[in-house]
Amino acid sequence: MNLFKRRQEQLNIFHKYRKQQKPSVEIPDRSFVTCEQCHSTFVKQDIERNDNVCPVCGHHFTMHVRQRIEHLCDAGSFKEIDKNWITKNVEFPDYDQKLNRAKNKSGLKEAVVCGLARIESIPCAIGIMDSAFMMGSMGTVVGEKITRLIELADRKKLPLILCCTSGGARMQEGIRSLVQMAKTSAALKQFNNHGGLYISLLTNPTTGGVSASFAMLADIILSEPDCLIGFAGRRVIENTTHEQLPDSFQKAEFMLEKGFIDAIVARRDCKRQIANLLRIHGA
Repeated sequence: MNLFKRRQEQLNIFHKYRKQQKPSVEIPDRSFVTCEQCHSTFVKQDIERNDNVCPVCGHHFTMHVRQRIEHLCDAGSFKEIDKNWITKNVEFPDYDQKLNRAKNKSGLKEAVVCGLARIESIPCAIGIMDSAFMMGSMGTVVGEKITRLIELADRKKLPLILCCTSGGARMQEGIRSLVQMAKTSAALKQFNNHGGLYISLLTNPTTGGVSASFAMLADIILSEPDCLIGFAGRRVIENTTHEQLPDSFQKAEFMLEKGFIDAIVARRDCKRQIANLLRIHGA
């Protein structure tokens, strides 16, 4: 009996001690990120300090538009234009709810941010898309903002840089989204006729209507490593052609080999490479 009594006293002391301790702090899952390629896990802040690139295998994580502005543009030089433009639902059910979720998720009003900036002291017009907003899909506002940026670069005789990422045209806007392909292409044709320099930087993924319009119409087309680039999806093409496609199909390295893009540039070198291209072409 004494043995059991002593054991109970020890348990009471232990529970009393546990109650006096501060509750353990739970670390949220979002504080860590896992690489899609090598499956290594890192503290999110460490990855962000490394330009959102995996230090083990070099995989390029998705980059938020504000991070890319900070990465590419000289500090404090970016001045956003048309920043209050928002999409209005015309007729698609539940589109308003989808737009609100996209705004809350991304912290953006639309899938592209446009403005004027400097890259290594060289003035330019720059537009940056973000896949966090409805997969970077191109609706009427995205197309209009990019068109207005092209026209502004034309008027001010500035080089144009577009950082592209998209799942394609926005199906909720139907034919209105498809019209943006022609509208942006026409504006680029005018810009080209006036001798403007256009550089596009493709990031993962760049597909659908965006890849079939302004993303692939640049004088110089750059891409980050291992990006998915193409129009139709892999399964659609295989079912249509009845052929087995190579594993590297529609990857940036495949597109470079076939001559669809001009160079693959690691993220850490993007700003320097773009600045060098601007200088070479007299910007």
